[in-house]
Amino acid sequence: MTPAASARGRLSYLFTLSRPRFWLYLAGPVLVGAAFAADAVSDLSSPPVLVLAGYFLLPANVFVYGVNDAFDVDVDERNPKKDDREARWRGSEDAAVTAAVVASGLLGVVAFAVTPSLAWPYLAGFFFLGVEYSAPPLRFKTTPLLDSVSNGLYVLPGAAAFAAVAGHHPPAAAVAGAWLWTMGMHTFSAIPDIEPDREAGIRTTATFLGERRTYAYCALCWLAAAAAFALVDPRLGALLFAYPVAVFAVVRSNVDVERAYWWYPALNTLVGMALTMGALWRLVRG
Repeated sequence: MTPAASARGRLSYLFTLSRPRFWLYLAGPVLVGAAFAADAVSDLSSPPVLVLAGYFLLPANVFVYGVNDAFDVDVDERNPKKDDREARWRGSEDAAVTAAVVASGLLGVVAFAVTPSLAWPYLAGFFFLGVEYSAPPLRFKTTPLLDSVSNGLYVLPGAAAFAAVAGHHPPAAAVAGAWLWTMGMHTFSAIPDIEPDREAGIRTTATFLGERRTYAYCALCWLAAAAAFALVDPRLGALLFAYPVAVFAVVRSNVDVERAYWWYPALNTLVGMALTMGALWRLVRG
């Protein structure tokens, strides 16, 4: 294989490893947080927003999912998702892949450099949870409930963007609502992995509860998220109510959860778009 072909293959692998379907799970909250914090359209093109959006669109995904895959080698051997939609870890055989993941994490220093200190706790929390969700000694993903709670890491880029633009912390109810949303989303995404995780001896909220009770857990998380957002604005609560309705529809229709799981990026994109457009309409009307 030529060096050029090897480089293309490595880039293709890193692209797959970064889970492009889920890129907006990190970058989307940045856009939503910045849009709600902005007082003028020009705020959306400020250096902190541009850097945070760029970093959390791709490098942060390479970092988080790279760390995840590096510490899940044994588990992923039994995971059918790794056969087509995702990729198994190659870093053990290719040092350049490991270097790319480490470099993607170190690149996060730029996010600290361009944001005010008010945003730093959110960024620090993201990197801490992003590593310790998968890596020892804490490895939150192997402890029921903590695996769910620790996925609040996806909220933190948006909170950092809000703080950087607004100059103050985001509303506590909005952070709580978003955190509850991530708990439901993470646990729902773990349902297709129940059997592979059980075979590998991995304990998660989903393996502990079983499929039917995990659906109920997700619905409760999303109902609580909708209630928390309603404290900020009733329209936000109504929008977030789409999630418990969706999980109810999945259960009632008997759709295979492995199929339904891949619909959620589209639902999340639509809800995120509605949130962002509502915030932008506020700016334009103002």
